[in-house]
This record gives sequence, structure tokens and C-alpha cells, in this order.
Amino acid sequence: MVAAHAESRLATAFQDGMGTADRPTVHVRGFPVLTQLAGSSLRHVDLTAHDLPANGTTRPLPVTKLTVGLDGLRTSGSADEAHARSVEATAFLSYDDVSNALGVQISQGDEPGRINATASMPLAGDVTVSAAVSAATGNRIAFTDVRPVRGELLASLTALLNKALEEPVPLENVPAGLRLRSVTATRSGIEADFAGRSVTFRPGSAATA
Repeated sequence: MVAAHAESRLATAFQDGMGTADRPTVHVRGFPVLTQLAGSSLRHVDLTAHDLPANGTTRPLPVTKLTVGLDGLRTSGSADEAHARSVEATAFLSYDDVSNALGVQISQGDEPGRINATASMPLAGDVTVSAAVSAATGNRIAFTDVRPVRGELLASLTALLNKALEEPVPLENVPAGLRLRSVTATRSGIEADFAGRSVTFRPGSAATA
């Protein structure tokens, strides 16, 4: 009962801060929870949220699923704020969401660490290029080493693909204080791994670029 109450408060704080439609799932680890709460600190908390809305107006990219592990979590007297000593998180970005943000069709590449980007136009057909994905400064995902894969690189389609891939895409809706460490292209989407120290969750605490 005590653990459930603590988890409910943390879920409310995160939902308010991240603006998710549904409350995240929260699990407090360690025993006894009552003793941890008495010291106003929880040793470890696992949190999972879905469909974090995108912020910003430049190629907004929502987070399909965010999993967060928080160590040394201290809570305020209300449900409005929580502060973690250290945090590790993984943001999963579905290829559908990435495709909508970039304006071209994104899928897993034929080689590890790469994605395919396909642009289509009536009569011209499809053109697909491959690009490496990596972490860039400012919590951004970069697409580099672009190579042709299929189709004739007509000027119009080449321009469309270049526009989609030339600028790194910012992840503007992760908690402030987290820093992007690595990016991985998987079968169903892109996984972005974050870490941070001394991270505070409060309403409006999503990072903005």
C-alpha cells in the first residue's frame, strides 16, 4: 500500500512534467519502502512512459516509449517534483514517428548502425539511400555517410532526401539534465540511450533545443 502510494505520486509528477496522455508505470525497488520514504529518498525507481508528445516546431519527433531508471530519488512534499542522483534512460523512436518527422520513409538499413531513407514522387518512382545514425551534440540524432541503395537519383528526389537527412534531429521531449550517449538502429525503430546526474522532474521539465 505504501509502495503503491509512492508510485502513484511519482507517476503523477512525471505525467505532468512530460505531458503524456496516459500515466506512466512506476515501480519502486528495494525493501522496506516505508523506511526509504521516511528518509525522503528511494534507492531505485523504474519508470516506463509511452507516446511523449513532441515539442518545438522544427521537425518535431515524439518519443514512442521512454524507459527510465532513477537512483537516489528524493521527492518533494507534493507530487510536483522529484530529484534523482543519477538517471539512465532509453528513448525508443518508431520508424513511423521518425518518418513523419523527416518527411521521408525511414526503415532499418541493410547494415548494422544504418537506416534506409526512401523518397517517392509520382512518375519518378522511389529512391532509397542508406545513412549511418549516431549521437550528436545537443541531444540530437545525426544521419551521416549517405549512400545510394536503389533507384535513380533524380535532382528532385535527391533534394528531398538531402533536406531530410542533412540536419541532425533534436530530441526535445526528454527530461532536462539527460545527455544522449548513443543511438542504435533496430528492426522496428531507433533507440537513443541517455544518462544524467542530478536530474529534477517537475512540470515543464522536458528539454528544449
